[in-house]
Amino acid sequence: MKKKSLIIGTRGSRLALVQTEKVRCMLLKAFPSLDVSTKIIKTEGDHDLTSPLSEFDGRGAFVRSIEHALLRNDIDAAVHSLKDLPSQLPQGLTLGSVPEREDPRDVIVSSDSQKLETFPVGAVIATGSDRRRIQISNIRTDIKFVDIRGNIETRLKKLDSVEIDAVVLAAAGLKRLGLSSRITQYLEPETAL
Repeated sequence: MKKKSLIIGTRGSRLALVQTEKVRCMLLKAFPSLDVSTKIIKTEGDHDLTSPLSEFDGRGAFVRSIEHALLRNDIDAAVHSLKDLPSQLPQGLTLGSVPEREDPRDVIVSSDSQKLETFPVGAVIATGSDRRRIQISNIRTDIKFVDIRGNIETRLKKLDSVEIDAVVLAAAGLKRLGLSSRITQYLEPETAL
């Protein structure tokens, strides 16, 4: 009898690969006879590393290429961070499952361990998210923001080498990559609404 196989499409960042491997292991646990492999797909957001995310057409910068691969049957499934998915999926695609959620909070990472409340007036925080800018502006109206792009490791390197006071990231990503020690402050959902 031929062994059944499943190809999971994913981006090539370390976080995407860690998340995909977690899903792959869950599938293998549930279906031990299934042959599950991973196929890395470069997305528009991976090719264009300089444009701000707000300049991409909609929110599909990190998923469009993977969606096309699904629709062409080049892959059988895909693993994404839910935040990267557009609110409306293309016809023919469905959200198959959502694994148990990791920590949903955003975090501040600063090189000098300062927290949002203790940053000097006019401190510079890097983020690629309009939502995060608005939430932090509701807490500190004097904060200045700059765009930042790249995977988690790239953003942390920029924090360590560029003139910014902090970067805002997802707690889940840092935890999944074993980088929790870099977290300076958790932004509680009640505060960062």
